[in-house]
Amino acid sequence: MKVQQFLDHHGIKENPFGQEDAQSDHVFKEFCLNGTHHPVWDKIFSNPANPSTSVVFGEKGAGKTAIRMQMIEQLQKHNAQHPENRVFVIEYDDFNPFLDCFRERYSGRNRRPERLLSHWRLWDHMDAILSLGVTQLIGEMIEPDNTEENNIRSVTKAQINSLTHLEKRDLLLLAAFYDHSLDMPAVQRWNRLRKRLKFSYWKTEWERGLGFLVTIVTVALVFYLGNWKDFQKWWIWLIMFAGWTPWLWKQLTLMWKSWRVSREVRVFDHLSNALRKILSRIERRELAGQPIPCRDRSDDRYELLTKFQTILKKMGFENIVILVDRVDEPHLVNGSAERMRDLLWPMFDNKLLKHPGVAFKLLLPSDVVYYLQREEKEFYERSRLDKQNLITSLDWTGESLYDVASDRIRACTADHKTDISIRDMFDESISEQELIAQFAQLRVPRHLFKFLYRLLVDHCNRYTVDNPSWKINRETLHKVMSLFQRDLEAFDRGMGTG
Repeated sequence: MKVQQFLDHHGIKENPFGQEDAQSDHVFKEFCLNGTHHPVWDKIFSNPANPSTSVVFGEKGAGKTAIRMQMIEQLQKHNAQHPENRVFVIEYDDFNPFLDCFRERYSGRNRRPERLLSHWRLWDHMDAILSLGVTQLIGEMIEPDNTEENNIRSVTKAQINSLTHLEKRDLLLLAAFYDHSLDMPAVQRWNRLRKRLKFSYWKTEWERGLGFLVTIVTVALVFYLGNWKDFQKWWIWLIMFAGWTPWLWKQLTLMWKSWRVSREVRVFDHLSNALRKILSRIERRELAGQPIPCRDRSDDRYELLTKFQTILKKMGFENIVILVDRVDEPHLVNGSAERMRDLLWPMFDNKLLKHPGVAFKLLLPSDVVYYLQREEKEFYERSRLDKQNLITSLDWTGESLYDVASDRIRACTADHKTDISIRDMFDESISEQELIAQFAQLRVPRHLFKFLYRLLVDHCNRYTVDNPSWKINRETLHKVMSLFQRDLEAFDRGMGTG
């Protein structure tokens, strides 16, 4: 007997339990994204008009990635309905590029993952977040036609023109330090933004102009008053060098600053010479006193974050939501709870998590809860997790898993029937409460989907095409559950795939 034959009999056009990862699960994306939520969804998501930070711990398969995708969907709807009060979404879920660049800064034993992550600091997280946000915004500004569907994150020409001169300077500074795109060279991309902002830089060329003027006048006077042999006199060259001294001093100063920025921003590669060229097109008085990320501290990053928020508000984005997910997946972390702790703990700073206008949604593995419960008083005073909408366990009850399974079945029916549930697949002797009790042992949706997929396959293997059975009996249910529980116990010990 074929599985599809069994499903067709119940009016189901495809297997609802064939996928286990939300990112590749088209059933979830098309049908369950808006309707199937975890019971604590409201606390995690909060109000998009005034978002708040949430810290969620859940075991593998509990639906953290699904929740992230649902939040993105809901925030996009909010942005479409409130174009003047939108939310700027930063997905901070791919750590590999940042960690790879960070690793290149170290050598020897410090390159080992267990040592490397102990050097990760709060400002490294802030640099990575600012890089993602600034690159995203500038991409929308210089390529306005390549925005997302429905123009959810579009930036109009009128909004760009509404920026003041100082705000344009701040945006160009942010672009110089944090715009990291591989689409085009950094200087070319920065110049495109500068032209888009109509930000002139001719005043920054006076030092170069002075150097050329002194050189030309000196050469002209030498030929007018003497001959070319006078160039052998040292004072002629001294005069020309003096004319170029302001330009040389400015370039050396900017090169020093650029080198320090490239040294302290450790999560992506800065080309010092390219940064020098960019900064040389901003007036010296405009740069004086501005925050530059050239020290191992977070103060400059907070000021740059505030500048970024000011610009976003002019673009119609009142708040920023930062979605943190897939912390256990980077190859330098490789699922290690200790390495996850080293990577995450610097972010647990109340000043960052409660920064006005910024909301973090941290969807974290439950493996690190063990270390969270063993921290000292100083850690809790710094993080103030009691104020962060903390959820230490993303639990699923048997009833909620039963509803998830039924929702997926309804989604896969030809006309999305509402009168069908998972119970219809089982023998009449198996009650709804018995199924709920069985599902409760599976704990999370991913285990539920794996179990139901095995159950369907095992049931169909017991019957032929000519002599099918349209109901799963109790014997098959308990047998498959027993075998699956054995695999699940091995998975919990790190000895199996679940």
